[in-house]
Amino acid sequence: MAITGTPVSALGPEQVYSRLRELAAGYLRRERAGHTLQPTALVHEAFVRLLSSGGIGGLNGRELFCIAARAMRHILVDSARSRRAVKRTPAGVAIPQPEEVVGPEPVGATDLLALDEALERLGQMDPELLTLVELRFFGGLTEEQTARHLGISARTVGRSWRFAGAWLAAQLGGRR
Repeated sequence: MAITGTPVSALGPEQVYSRLRELAAGYLRRERAGHTLQPTALVHEAFVRLLSSGGIGGLNGRELFCIAARAMRHILVDSARSRRAVKRTPAGVAIPQPEEVVGPEPVGATDLLALDEALERLGQMDPELLTLVELRFFGGLTEEQTARHLGISARTVGRSWRFAGAWLAAQLGGRR
């Protein structure tokens, strides 16, 4: 179903919700094992952020899903940051977080934060490429689905995806 150019107000709530849940599920597939967020909770949090930012009525489907994908990425990054935060006592003594008591740092928390920093730099360089990466990597969309969302060819998505992957690998090469 092609809903990318359709105004959000003309889309049925089931269509919007279903597509947002697909995006959320794509994001959460890449989260660390044992995370507590569920696709429904991520969609609801993203929707609250979208509504609080001034409404979505004038957007078309493509714009809505790109903005929603970005909001979901930020929610996950905020969650990773809060997991890594160490509470301090007044004397400055670190209090271990539950993850530190039970085992090592959750897999992917550091990587997600480093990736977010690299994605911010990518967005400054090329906002459209950032949107493509968010849809493919975090949203879990295929090249064809991404092409439909962005209104470009699947071959262009493939070329851009390979370039973005190489650029991000170079940016993240010195980090664990």
